[in-house]
Amino acid sequence: MSIKVLLLADTHVGFDLPRRPRIKRPRRGEDFYRNFQLALAPALRGEVDLVVHGGDLLFRSRVPAGLVQLALEPLFRVADAGVPVMLVPGNHERSRIPRPLLAGHPGLHIFDRPRTFQFSIRGLRVALSGFPYHPTVRRDFDALLAAADPSEDDHIRLICMHQAVEGARVGAHDFTFRSAPDVLAGARIPRGWAALLSGHIHRGQVLRRDLAGRALAAPVIYPGAVERTSFTEREELKGYYLLELIPDSAPGGYLKDLRFVELPTRPMLDLRVEATPGGAAGFSRWLSTRLAASPPRSIVRIRYPASLPEDLRRVLSLPRLRALAPQDRIVGASPEGRESRSASVKELPS
Repeated sequence: MSIKVLLLADTHVGFDLPRRPRIKRPRRGEDFYRNFQLALAPALRGEVDLVVHGGDLLFRSRVPAGLVQLALEPLFRVADAGVPVMLVPGNHERSRIPRPLLAGHPGLHIFDRPRTFQFSIRGLRVALSGFPYHPTVRRDFDALLAAADPSEDDHIRLICMHQAVEGARVGAHDFTFRSAPDVLAGARIPRGWAALLSGHIHRGQVLRRDLAGRALAAPVIYPGAVERTSFTEREELKGYYLLELIPDSAPGGYLKDLRFVELPTRPMLDLRVEATPGGAAGFSRWLSTRLAASPPRSIVRIRYPASLPEDLRRVLSLPRLRALAPQDRIVGASPEGRESRSASVKELPS
């Protein structure tokens, strides 16, 4: 006998998704929302027993009611299908789901404070204990977990949170989280749990050892974001995890199987400006050719030297770039050495 759990996180609904767009163009927000819905497809097909959203459902904490409803609708559909949904408020939501009255649904269970949700699934007692994002989790983890009041006699026990754990890695240069106040030390993870499920880290990964190489008491599973949120993630796969858990002779159960399911993502590439003859007209032709050769649906960041002449810089204005690029491309430009913050190549803040 086993239970199956779908784990996703960091959907960031609302990012680059204006209610009344002034310009018609491809938007990152549509990519995020589409992948959010794709990730929930196994639950709607009845292939899992529980869904856990590991946090950052929304891209920020202050949003209109319509956006909250848009973000909750896919979760409500899963809950309406009879699959309970767990939701952890993340740091982008400032540890709380905005407009909480809109989140009222008997099948949606929110870790709005440290708490435990219990279910009986095919004769197995299953408990999920968790808490919202906490900026000083390194110091307070034991107290937070105790405040969740977990029971000790369930067949399968899971911890749900939205935190970094030491050893988690992100970005093109494999930045490793170590000892900040908001980073949980691996040695603090207690025994008696099948796994720790978390959002916040945008790269899908499973931690089984701490930084000293010691085995963790339970694996830490990050599904990662559902789409690439910045150019530092351009080489990373995005998706969600399907878990199979079984009771074990030891308390808390055991992670029998784990499968990462990849979601479609836009290619991301840098296009570096080279010396081009023919002034602004020649530069425009060069850009048009290079943009046409980029992969379909790609996000192209044009990097140019600080010494680029002013007449060529004008070619890099967003209206002109959009006119030069195929309609399904997302384009932007920034000087070498500085990340783009343009309206087209948006990147999420941490």
